[in-house]
Amino acid sequence: MSSPMISMFIDDELTLDDKIEFVEEVHGSKPFKDETVELLRQEKLLRSDPVERIPERRRLKANRPRMLPFLRPVLLAATAAAAVLAFVYFPFTPQPTPETAFRFVFYRPDVSRVEITGSFTDWTVVPMKKVGDSGYWEHTFNLPQGEYRFAYLLNGGERLPDPTIPTRERDDFGSENTVLPIGDRTT
Repeated sequence: MSSPMISMFIDDELTLDDKIEFVEEVHGSKPFKDETVELLRQEKLLRSDPVERIPERRRLKANRPRMLPFLRPVLLAATAAAAVLAFVYFPFTPQPTPETAFRFVFYRPDVSRVEITGSFTDWTVVPMKKVGDSGYWEHTFNLPQGEYRFAYLLNGGERLPDPTIPTRERDDFGSENTVLPIGDRTT
């Protein structure tokens, strides 16, 4: 059992047999029960109503010195000049997102061609390489952290989700895609 199973339970995506197995696991494993309860509390918080009202903003009556009105434009100009200089001398260089080599492996000895398509290929079809006579097909992609959708294509026609990953979703065309999280699921 894992966090995806908890998420599927929360989202009511499990079959009755899966729910029975899930409840038995929760009762049998204290760490799993604790993780499930914590995730359910987070779900409850996420589904709760937003803040009912915004608190009023109160002005503090403090004896602070007032800035002379003629200094405001000077300070604004100095701040703008400092920002321009910082941009010129320290140009923004985005940090590359770390990528993970992810190897997709699919077992089908009865087919002559396996391809993969997904959000990480912009849904273009990429052929997979046959691994000897073992019946396995493979392809490796360098993927940054994130959540991806994909499916396998057999002999150029039949479309299948990955049978080893339980998290799936239906697309707009009635097909099932596998949902694959890589790294932190914050993106």
